[in-house]
Amino acid sequence: MNFWKKSGLQDWFLPTEKNKSKKALKGLTPDEVYKYILEKFKESIGQLSFANRIVFYHEYIICFNEEDYKEFLAHKQGLFGIIVHESVNQFYEILKEYRKMDKTVEPSSSKWVFRLVSHPDYQRGDKGFIGKLLPGGSSKKEENLRITFIPRQTGIAETLDVNQDILNGFTYYSEGYYELPYAMDLKNVQVVKGKSDKVLARLETIMPDQNFRGKKLEYLMTNPEIVISGKEEDRKDPHIFAIPSDWVNTPHLSIRYNETEGKLYLASFGEKTMMNETEVYRSDINNPDWVELPFNSKILLNGIIGINVFKP
Repeated sequence: MNFWKKSGLQDWFLPTEKNKSKKALKGLTPDEVYKYILEKFKESIGQLSFANRIVFYHEYIICFNEEDYKEFLAHKQGLFGIIVHESVNQFYEILKEYRKMDKTVEPSSSKWVFRLVSHPDYQRGDKGFIGKLLPGGSSKKEENLRITFIPRQTGIAETLDVNQDILNGFTYYSEGYYELPYAMDLKNVQVVKGKSDKVLARLETIMPDQNFRGKKLEYLMTNPEIVISGKEEDRKDPHIFAIPSDWVNTPHLSIRYNETEGKLYLASFGEKTMMNETEVYRSDINNPDWVELPFNSKILLNGIIGINVFKP
């Protein structure tokens, strides 16, 4: 008997045989995943809040069927990152409404964490959820996890202390890990503009570095070709988007706008660049390899610095 059955959690968190037979074998849509994350965020507020204090989960482990997950990676590449960012934006809107009601809204952590995983016992269309408060400031490694399971069958949360072994059945993917700083209360927003009035694209990043924690950096692309560079960059030209972080190479990448096509292209010179969960391989700065950069894309530099690219 495996750990799931022995602990009794399999009946809660995994679909029963009875439920399996009733399910239509269809995949998940992006809208279903988005609404599911919002649903669990709202449920966490209802279950964890007390007195005048609004409390909510900061870590979300969302589990899918293996085929559903692979389909997202194969045919909907990059959507997970967009769904996560849109979900967090909606979280902030919900929390702002509570503040208007004079509720105390303070985070229990300085970041949001999303882990999108799969499990072999899930059928097409199945979804599972584990939420965690993710408190910061503790360096002690806990042997047990305090986890809330919300099974699909009942919708009733069960909070338990469980051993780390409970997570061994899940398959984690590097493409499915997203970590965003908590940035609801941004007050110092730096906007970098070029001299031209025509904006070709808008780039946005939030600094995770300790010295810049909570600051959002926005860059309006007004030159047909720009360079994204790091902390050691000393040029002040309008076509230079300097991100003052040790995690960004100097220079790290270039973005070019093709006016005829109305498209963006990207070339990477840094150690590691991911675009919509696909690696962009490093090229020579004197002989760049250009790849198409769709609008509403997510760029990740050295696994730390995230840049969102939007239409102007």
